[in-house]
Amino acid sequence: MGRFVVVDTPLAGLKVICRMPITDSRGSFSRVFCQEELAVAGWQKPIAQINHSYTARRGTIRGLHFQRSPNAEMKLVSCIRGAVWDVAVDVRAGSPTLLQWHAEQLSSDNGRSLLIPEGFAHGFQALTDHVELIYCHSVAYAPQTETGLWPLDAKVSVPWPLAATDMSDRDASFPRISREFEGVLL
Repeated sequence: MGRFVVVDTPLAGLKVICRMPITDSRGSFSRVFCQEELAVAGWQKPIAQINHSYTARRGTIRGLHFQRSPNAEMKLVSCIRGAVWDVAVDVRAGSPTLLQWHAEQLSSDNGRSLLIPEGFAHGFQALTDHVELIYCHSVAYAPQTETGLWPLDAKVSVPWPLAATDMSDRDASFPRISREFEGVLL
């Protein structure tokens, strides 16, 4: 029996992964990752890195981050505490959906994850205080190829559900999108 339901999004390769928990009187058990089952959703590489983040305050925005080639990465993002508005933006040069975004609410209650393919920027906004995420990455972090998009850029127009209460200096300093920038995304 499969432990996931895979749902396509309007952006090619971007998938919503719904975990199917096993529950009984003791509680529940759910699988976060299974290479064999997620291969049909596009995950073809081993996990190179697993990260855990904690965000203290509701309204905080983190992202929109991505790594350029040769370190472009897939991510599987799961919320294990609280709730987030999780966003993926297509940054694949020449893509018919370049700079289009898709968002999902991920929470510890709904069992959803976002499978983000190579060529997408990723970020989220905490919808609750004390949010924790687990990220599975197909490629290890490579600071020399990491970059991002300014999360409030009107060219992308992500409708963050809450007022932005906090953002790192690094995320706030990502460049605004221009024609020149569009041509060198990935």
